[in-house]
Amino acid sequence: MSLFHVLIRVVGEAGEGGHEDITQTPSKFWPEGYELLFGIPASVLVFGLLFKFAGPVIKKGMAARTAKIQAELDAGEAARASAEVESAQIRQAKGDIGAERKRILADAEAQAAAMIEDGRVRLAAEIAEGEAKALADIASAQGRVGDELRAEISRLSAAAVDQVVSGSLDAATHQELIENFIQRVGASR
Repeated sequence: MSLFHVLIRVVGEAGEGGHEDITQTPSKFWPEGYELLFGIPASVLVFGLLFKFAGPVIKKGMAARTAKIQAELDAGEAARASAEVESAQIRQAKGDIGAERKRILADAEAQAAAMIEDGRVRLAAEIAEGEAKALADIASAQGRVGDELRAEISRLSAAAVDQVVSGSLDAATHQELIENFIQRVGASR
């Protein structure tokens, strides 16, 4: 029915006293016949188009979601297996920690003993070198002190001889000694 026919019918019934309300259907459960005639095929058409075009997309989405969930489950299972393997390795390594500790301590003790022995050898060499240097210094100092002592004795002897000679010689003998000395020095050159 068209909108025009509906309006005519409403106006006509309003004029007759309107014993029937057009907003109410004759049945409480079923709509009007013309609504069923157009509504059922329209609904079938809409649902058919949805099934034809939206169905494959929904099916692909569900398959992708299932694949994603399965991949996550597989990754979780692989991670769990990896963790179990690591756990077993850690437990095994934990048992080996005591042996490794003993090995490391033995290596450290061996290195310490080698370093101590090396230090002793170097110290002995340094001590021997120091003693040799000290003996050389002592010998050098003895030679130097001996030379200085001889020089001092010579100087003092010369001064003493000068004093003795000056006091016991007369001027003529003294002059003669100086001239002889000058001649010897001149002859030696």
